[in-house]
Amino acid sequence: MTNPEPLTPTRGLNVLHLFCRVEGEIDRAGLAAAIENARAKGLQVVTAAVLGAKADVAFMILGENLWDLRLLQSYVQASGLVVAESYVSLTEVSEYAAGMPEQMINDRLYPVLPPADKPAFCFYPMTKRRGEVNNWYALDYEKREELMRQHGTSGRAFRGRVLQVVTGSTGLDDWEWGVTLFAVHVDDLKECVYTMRYDEASTLYGEFGPFYTGLVAELDDVLDATLA
Repeated sequence: MTNPEPLTPTRGLNVLHLFCRVEGEIDRAGLAAAIENARAKGLQVVTAAVLGAKADVAFMILGENLWDLRLLQSYVQASGLVVAESYVSLTEVSEYAAGMPEQMINDRLYPVLPPADKPAFCFYPMTKRRGEVNNWYALDYEKREELMRQHGTSGRAFRGRVLQVVTGSTGLDDWEWGVTLFAVHVDDLKECVYTMRYDEASTLYGEFGPFYTGLVAELDDVLDATLA
């Protein structure tokens, strides 16, 4: 293909989740070469074996140039994998992050993935409710900030056990955020999500989409588990 002008966010990274099915022969060598080439361009590519019937293989791809993400998607599809579901988002810093240390802001905008020693993986999209009784966007800023700080306090209880990557998708996909969790153990994922759903920000105002659960590993191990 030609080399169009890069399309980059003003800050942060583009993020693409691909959840794929195996429905025939897979060009393993071609796929591995495409991922290696993508990483040489500076993309981060996380691969995971997905459990259950929703998908077989997951890719989480992060990078500055949206064209590079789209090209890798094409190579994934050309390898023989069928994209069953996808999600498009951007790394972001919450509007409630005023006063946050610069290093924490940088870690959210430019995460380095996958984290070491956290092979349990899940992804789900979410949106803040706009109901007639409970409408997140009808709350004033101070109340929303209070609820999100409470929510953040619950999440920090899992520091070291769970890494949460929240990416923004308003105007980009069907939900408002994508949440990707990496954990030491599978039950860490369960306990983290269970605990945080009791926060008022989730109990009254959170709506959640489908969950995808998997095991982070190198491509060969992921495909071995899928094609065994």
